[in-house]
Parts: sequence; C-alpha cells; structure tokens
Amino acid sequence: MKIKLVLGMALMLSISLSVDAHQGHKKNAQDSTATHAGHVQVDTVHHQDEAATNGPSKVTADLGDFPTLHPLIVHFAIVLIMVAAVLQLLNLILIKKEVAWIITGILLVGVLAAWMAGRNFHPHTHGISDHAKSVLKQHDMWADWTINTGLFSLLLQALNLFFFKTKRWAMAIIALVLTVSGCSVALAGHYGAQLVHLEGIGPQGKYLEKGHHH
Repeated sequence: MKIKLVLGMALMLSISLSVDAHQGHKKNAQDSTATHAGHVQVDTVHHQDEAATNGPSKVTADLGDFPTLHPLIVHFAIVLIMVAAVLQLLNLILIKKEVAWIITGILLVGVLAAWMAGRNFHPHTHGISDHAKSVLKQHDMWADWTINTGLFSLLLQALNLFFFKTKRWAMAIIALVLTVSGCSVALAGHYGAQLVHLEGIGPQGKYLEKGHHH
C-alpha cells in the first residue's frame, strides 16, 4: 500500500513539475515580450516572412523540423532527477528496498537523458553576445554538475542496494547527493530558459550552427 502511495505521489509530482516548467517558460516569454515590445514587433515580421518561405506549416511538427532536440530531451532529465531526489528523501522514512529500486530506475533514465542532452544533443552556437556567452557558461557548468552528481548518486545507490542493504545512513548520503543534483539541474534549466527567452538563442534555430541541428 505504501509503495502504491509513493508511486502515486511520484506521478503527481512529475506532472506538477512539467506543468510548472511550461508555465515558467510561458511567463518568461511574456515578460520578455513586454520588455522588448518594439524588438518583438520587428522580429515577428521577420519570422513570419521566414515561415512563408519555408512552406505551409504543420499542426504537428516532425522531429526533423526542430532546429535542435535538446529541449525535448532535457525536460526528461529535469523532471526525473527531481522526482528521484524527492522519493529518496521520502524513503528515508519508509526504508523500503522496493522504493529504492524504483528510485534507481528513475534516476538511471534521468541521468541518461541529462547525458544525451548535454553531449549528443547539445547545440553549438555562433554570433552570440559576450553576455550570452557568460550565461551559456553557467548553463553548461550546472549541466556538468547535474551529470556528475547524478552518476555519483547512481554509484552510491548500487552500493547501497547490494552491500549496505538500504541502511538509513547510506540512504541519507544518497539523498544529500541527489539534492545537489536536483538543485544543479534546476539551475541549469534556469540559465537555459534565460538563454532562450531573454537572449533569444534557439527559437527557429537562431544563433545555432546549422551543422549541429540534432
């Protein structure tokens, strides 16, 4: 019964995080539009001209239509790593090996998504301002922190499952490292949203190298 409750809470949390992330991006976009109204008006005309030259638009775009798949993949990392961190904190009370295995699976997929988003599907930029470069540097730094602490958490989780047999002190260490990973992915997401919505990097492939649209 407790495990079903945990799974239900994890599902609700993942949905909540996804909605909050979407609303946060939407709010940032609205704030940026209000601040730069004149620029947006000119830029909108420019993008409408681009859309006209690219042919009729589709309601559901193909994956190949996106300038980069980075945003599609990185949101899995954001949600899954945060859910794993919350479940690990909850399991300090439950001390359930079954929950520990669930956390391991969630964390494995989350870290894999973070790795792919930061390595295989990380777009290369060109022609960006010095300020945007500074923001990008922070984004990449916290993305590395996310991957490294996530991998370390996986290693500790494996040791805990097979050697320490879900001891509370071992689980507390994992919870601490996972909390760091969760904070890191949140900061990486913050700087990523800043790059997109405030610096204008990425929408319709703007400032992205064409040879790296993956």
